[in-house]
Amino acid sequence: MDRNQQRPRSSILDSLGEELIGILTPVSICMFTVVLLVCLLNSDPSSSSSFSSIATAAYSETDSDSPWDKLLGAFLNSLVFVAAITVATFLLVLLFYLRCVTFLKLYMGFSALVVLANLGGEISILLIDRFRFPIDSLTFSILLFNFSVVGVFAVFMSRFSILITQGYLVVIGVLVAYFFTMLPEWTTWVLLVALALYDLAAVLLPVGPLRLLVEMAISRDEDIPALVYEARPVIRDDSRLVQRRVWREQRSNVNDDDVENNVVRAEEEEEQRSEEISVPLIDSSSSSSRPETFLEGIGLGASGAIKLGLGDFIFYSVLVGRAAMYDLMTVYACYLAIIAGLGVTLMLLSVYQKALPALPVSIMLGVVFYFLARLFLEVFVVQCSSNLVMF
Repeated sequence: MDRNQQRPRSSILDSLGEELIGILTPVSICMFTVVLLVCLLNSDPSSSSSFSSIATAAYSETDSDSPWDKLLGAFLNSLVFVAAITVATFLLVLLFYLRCVTFLKLYMGFSALVVLANLGGEISILLIDRFRFPIDSLTFSILLFNFSVVGVFAVFMSRFSILITQGYLVVIGVLVAYFFTMLPEWTTWVLLVALALYDLAAVLLPVGPLRLLVEMAISRDEDIPALVYEARPVIRDDSRLVQRRVWREQRSNVNDDDVENNVVRAEEEEEQRSEEISVPLIDSSSSSSRPETFLEGIGLGASGAIKLGLGDFIFYSVLVGRAAMYDLMTVYACYLAIIAGLGVTLMLLSVYQKALPALPVSIMLGVVFYFLARLFLEVFVVQCSSNLVMF
């Protein structure tokens, strides 16, 4: 019997558990680390007003302001921040259109260096002061320099193990997310909602900057310079999953027979190599020059590995980090909501088979569960505990 007739069609649903674990593990580590830093270094929500950035350029929140003033000011801050991100993304599209890829890679490397050296150094000093760890300034400077430079090479030079690259990407997400938790409370929540809406529009609208960037990369068959986390690809001995999955927006229709023939050829090649190698660790630069079908969102790249934009790591962690300033019960509720939203997004990815924004569902669920936990769950638990009711 022909192999094409024996082969059942495969789906991401067949390996959904592995796909979820591959991306939920680093996301959970990032969120847990930010919560830990918040609990150790800054557990007072009112202390966040000292942090200033473009997210507080239009309004500086104070405790004496009325709720209406705080809400209006937070809306203005979010509008300025989203506008700045939109301009920066369209500028990225323009530079990519002009083929300034080298400049973009250098800029991304410089940004990573600043985050690791500056933000990493500040948090390290806070931790050293918190635990009274004995270290001299020269040793600290040497260690910080090596840590930062190695991080840039690990992320952009692609000469390291993918585990090291993944680790540094999570570290960058943690550092940025922790400093975003220092924003004023009202600004933080309005900004998270605004970013979720922006992510939705930028990825899905025909004129969205992220969608334009992806379509341009597909038409040129080039990579997009971006900070993204790549999980391990799912490559099993199961004949249905030997071929590395590549989900891309194609400009031409592919015949089903051609797809099946490609699967057969891929399996034959994989069988020839199976005695020499096991499941490989593949990083994005070691794959072909095909572009990834995402930038800030969730999707699959040319290696078949599921990928998530680092911005999604950051704002997931900001949400739970802000919740940690209230209590841990609220943190649990927000964490479960974010994980559920990410699972829903992954399910939608299997249906639509193209890049999707990963912020909207998770952020919306996380915000809703935060306020539900504060307004209802806490009251219920406190009443049960005060009345010695066990459940």
